[in-house]
Amino acid sequence: MTTREGSLERPTRHVVEWRDPAFFEQEALDKELARVFDICHGCRRCVSLCGAFPTLFDLVDESSTGEVDGVAKADYGKVVDQCYLCDLCYMTKCPYVPPHPWNVDFPHLMLRAKAKKFRDGDVKFRDKLLTGTDRVGKLATAPGMAAMVNAANASPALRKALESTLGVAAEAELPPYAKRPFRRRLPASGPWPVRDGERTPGKVAIFTTCYVNYNEPGIGHDLVKLLAHNEIPFVFAASEVCCGMPKLELGDFAAVERLMEHNLPQLARLAAEGYAIVTPVPSCTLMFKKELPLLFPERDELKRVADAMFDPFEYFVARDKDGLLKREFVKPLGKVSYHIPCHSRVQNVGQKTREALQWVPGTEVTTVERCAGHDGTYGVKAEFFAESMRIGKPVFARMAEPVPDFVSSDCPIAGRRIMQGIGASGSAPARKEHPLTLLRIAYGLD
Repeated sequence: MTTREGSLERPTRHVVEWRDPAFFEQEALDKELARVFDICHGCRRCVSLCGAFPTLFDLVDESSTGEVDGVAKADYGKVVDQCYLCDLCYMTKCPYVPPHPWNVDFPHLMLRAKAKKFRDGDVKFRDKLLTGTDRVGKLATAPGMAAMVNAANASPALRKALESTLGVAAEAELPPYAKRPFRRRLPASGPWPVRDGERTPGKVAIFTTCYVNYNEPGIGHDLVKLLAHNEIPFVFAASEVCCGMPKLELGDFAAVERLMEHNLPQLARLAAEGYAIVTPVPSCTLMFKKELPLLFPERDELKRVADAMFDPFEYFVARDKDGLLKREFVKPLGKVSYHIPCHSRVQNVGQKTREALQWVPGTEVTTVERCAGHDGTYGVKAEFFAESMRIGKPVFARMAEPVPDFVSSDCPIAGRRIMQGIGASGSAPARKEHPLTLLRIAYGLD
């Protein structure tokens, strides 16, 4: 049979067989890494996406044979360390993803290698700490702690000490911690009637996310204000923990499972009761929509939760198509430089945020579809910070080009990194706001 160049079918993904002992066998893993690396070496379409591919190609080109067989297997980890699981190679570049016979899923192969490293104990204390978002968040937002933590994060001397002891880059701007976490006092919904649409349930359950809860509660409050303005009743899960994406990026499947077991019963019940489940951070939405069902395919409840899960603007645009969203905007936004995060693109729902922002009269949206370089915890690690800024450099330039009134990204940490990059280039500062905040401003809501 002749294998054609590239695939015309819709990309598919396989279940992640992490419970199979063979998943962690070093010899089998090295064999698969060599096979996929050889295909990547012969193609090289992904060279501009992240540091993983230039690292691989340099290793090949500098080897004794000029081929993958000349690369020491001990160096495979250098490629793995540069992958932050954005999935863009799989979604936008690779012509050999399944169902193509070559069956290349580079991100999930990197995930397998990360899981092997984690199981072998080849992981730093810093990485465990940074991915423990609930633990760090609870500590940093305990009464009286937020001001001290934020002051420490803003101190050049203390940040230098943090870099030398933990390996957290001194130059990386870190998000602030809130004096009062979002979930400490949850807003109450109004008594509006449930109006189901053809595309949207008429009631929303909010998964607040650890970032919104501990770092930027204002994003959560703006989401609530938008729902209230449109008279959409909302509730919150009785309790929640991290979605598990940071632990997934570390390869800590056991931690991902523990977090899932906490969140799933509550979210499954809300899905069964007919709620649209909305999460204001793209990585969390993606985790429930795509990653968890592939890790735990035996859990039917995950499929129900995934089907009920919406990105906020995916929900608002669908709600608008149902004729159930208000379009009376009172304040133009001017020029908006809008960045689409990788984990929004991978959801494959289209540019819903851009579409919604363009509803607002007197608003010009410039859209940038490229990685900003932060990528979870990758961009704050001392050994990767410079590479992170290099990856984001084209985004920083394009976001600053129209001299915008606002810089915005659905991913709050990407937005923060973009502003740091724009500031480093000497461009005139703009105001950074989350797209939910921009929509709230456009409605004229306090």
